[in-house]
Amino acid sequence: MGMNPVSLFLLSFFCVLSSVGLFCNANNTITRVRPIREGESLISENKIFELGFFSPENSTLRYVGIWYHNIQPQTVVWVANREAPISDDSGVFTIGGDGNLVISSANETLVWSSRASILSGNETTAVLADTGNFILSRSDSIGDIDKAYWQSFRDPTDTFLPHMRAYVHSDIGEIRPFTSWRSRNDPSLGNYSMSIDSRGAPQIVILDGSKRRWRSGHWNSQIFLGIPNMTLVANYLYGFKLNNDGFGNVYFTYIPNDSSHLLRFHLKWDGMDEQLRWDEDAKQWQKMQSQPANECEIYNYCGNFTTCSVFDSPKCRCMDGFEPTRQEQWRRGNWTDGCKRKTQSQCQRNGSVAGGGGGEDGFKALTGMKLPDFADMVRLTASETCKEQCSANCSCIAYANVPSIGCLIWSENLVDVQHFDKGGSSFFLRLADSELGGKRKLSTPLIVVIAFAGVFFLGIFIWFLLRLKEKLKVLPASIPPSLIRNSEMPVFEVSKEYSTDLSGPAELLMVGNDINGPELPMFSFDFVAASTNNFSEENKLGQGGFGPVYKGKLPGGQDVAVKRLSRKSGQGLEEFKNEIILIAKLQHRNLVRLLGCCIMGEEKMLLYEYMPNKSLDCFLFDPAQQTLLDWNKRFIIILGIARGLLYLHRDSRLRIIHRDLKASNILLDEDMNPKISDFGMARIFGVSENEANTNRVVGTYGYMAPEYAMEGLFSVKSDVYSFGVLLLEIVGGRRNTSFRLTEQMTLVAHAWDLWSERKAMELVDLSIQESCSPDEVLRCIHVGMLCVQDSASSRPSMDSVLLMLESETATLPLPRQPTFTSMRSSLDTETFAECQESHEIASSKELTVTILVGR
Repeated sequence: MGMNPVSLFLLSFFCVLSSVGLFCNANNTITRVRPIREGESLISENKIFELGFFSPENSTLRYVGIWYHNIQPQTVVWVANREAPISDDSGVFTIGGDGNLVISSANETLVWSSRASILSGNETTAVLADTGNFILSRSDSIGDIDKAYWQSFRDPTDTFLPHMRAYVHSDIGEIRPFTSWRSRNDPSLGNYSMSIDSRGAPQIVILDGSKRRWRSGHWNSQIFLGIPNMTLVANYLYGFKLNNDGFGNVYFTYIPNDSSHLLRFHLKWDGMDEQLRWDEDAKQWQKMQSQPANECEIYNYCGNFTTCSVFDSPKCRCMDGFEPTRQEQWRRGNWTDGCKRKTQSQCQRNGSVAGGGGGEDGFKALTGMKLPDFADMVRLTASETCKEQCSANCSCIAYANVPSIGCLIWSENLVDVQHFDKGGSSFFLRLADSELGGKRKLSTPLIVVIAFAGVFFLGIFIWFLLRLKEKLKVLPASIPPSLIRNSEMPVFEVSKEYSTDLSGPAELLMVGNDINGPELPMFSFDFVAASTNNFSEENKLGQGGFGPVYKGKLPGGQDVAVKRLSRKSGQGLEEFKNEIILIAKLQHRNLVRLLGCCIMGEEKMLLYEYMPNKSLDCFLFDPAQQTLLDWNKRFIIILGIARGLLYLHRDSRLRIIHRDLKASNILLDEDMNPKISDFGMARIFGVSENEANTNRVVGTYGYMAPEYAMEGLFSVKSDVYSFGVLLLEIVGGRRNTSFRLTEQMTLVAHAWDLWSERKAMELVDLSIQESCSPDEVLRCIHVGMLCVQDSASSRPSMDSVLLMLESETATLPLPRQPTFTSMRSSLDTETFAECQESHEIASSKELTVTILVGR
């Protein structure tokens, strides 16, 4: 049956509409049957980029390229056939028989090909995306970069665009550098290239041929350390991110804060790298920054072992301990030969090889610097420091411990070091002892003379002491306030009981010598009794784990807290000595200060600075007091505890592991500033230790790391675990142990459940939910979850913790689910004292039975 005229017309009309629709939807794609010829172009979906044939200014040669649509003058960001231009208008850009993109000229002469490996018979399509990426893939996966056979973003020319991947490591093909044009109007390969150097921490480098022209400095997970203005969060440099897709591909991307802005990084034909933003009002590209911006940014401008600063005159200076290699050239302003050592290091003098001892060498800190090039990253054990690693290796001439990077060491000439006016990093330069103010070895005859004189004067001194002893009288119990207040003058009262009972106290006097006795006053028993009103109940602050704590008042009016050890307490002479040795050597605003001690017979007492607001748990876990700790105060307390721990782990003269960090051991001064207290269980780590083992597990239930509770293994990461628990308690306002009768069993498990369900804000204490900063709270919870990882090696160090807490833009790794929680047994006799009566909560200091519950 035939079709009537109306039906035929309608059918033809819809066919035409369908054809038009197909054409309109295809104006950003190329297929085998839909090529691009001269005069035609592709335009991305939202009309941001355009692809087609173009000629540079003042040139008749034809290239296939990508440029910004509707921006004049034409701004080209990618060129295909940059080494094989077409001299006429015969060019065709299409998909060849093997599925690759090809450019051909007259007589179908092949000019360029994408050269991808494509299975025979696969139909392919190429699409121009709004990112500026031109993507070749199977026709059933159009635009999918994870399934792309080829893409222009992986075959770049001279422009780095947002969302582009600049690869550091790749398992899916060659990493091609960005390469400048040969000249302003010639897209062929130029003299300059830009890529990522993966040695040590990644950094961007610009090469002039094979020689370095500029480098960005090392990436620290937030910024490139050699570009100081990257620290300005609001600027357009702040958008880089290092990514790992889990398949061996590590790459940088750049995502601008405002996606509506058109931004690009352009490696110009003259070797300058510019960051530009399109100013729609002015209709021009605005230059945000360019590198190298001055002479000091030109690679190794002053030569080896120098620093360069545009704020100094002259710009170039030798590093400490070094002098110009060629004095006359240096005076004329020719610095290319750099500097040389004034004095050989001990390693050089001894001819030691790598791995040899460091001799008498020392290290000089150079601050505010762009770190030298060619650093190697070193993995440290839990007890090692970067300085120790460098000291033990004669080939190491400098080191730096960089937050979020770790330990970097240099074993080659120190090159390309710039001194910044603001910001910068610190590194430590190995120098001979004499260059650090040390003295040269004395000759043998002079040593004999000095020794003889020393013996002579020592004899006179002993004779003087013997004469003085005959006249020495015991000081009265009422000590003048002026003497008490002078911390450099020891206060002693030696009673008959003390002087005759030498079992213990005599040993403790030796401890006094170990801690530089004159720095720590010793008080008599009668004096301490008088200061506390004879240890009256009115002066009792509470019952601690090792005995009562009293409030005392020194004659000068200073309030003190007196910790009187019970004769039946678990803290014996060793723990008491331990606490004195440790605290007497520690000075930090977030550690409680020890003012003195008293030893007489079996009496052992410590005098601390008085903390009027008692301990953190008195506020944190008391519903009536919680409201006094708003979020701002809690965040300050968190940062203070972190700084105190960092001091113990890294910055103090001793490397100390606290082993009993908990809310009741955080005291609060009159301004609610936190101070870590109770060092009876602390442990000093030796330089060669990365962890220690004990059969006597000490600490408090709920705060102990799994490896410590299970195996008695402890390290600085044990304290990190305790800090993580404490951090979650401060955010949540509940004890870790308060969940013991719930399904989750612990606050840590409860926090993970909320975190994994994206409900982390439900963890926050109700009393601060209205006043808190969600970003800060979520960052704290994230850091807390990282700190309580099962594996000690997966937990961050305290310097990384502090950096993550203080930085609003730090990229935090994702935590894994904590699977074990230390649970006390029924034999645990932990008791809880009322905070209104106690300066610290009593706790079981020694847990001999530990159960681990897997989740």
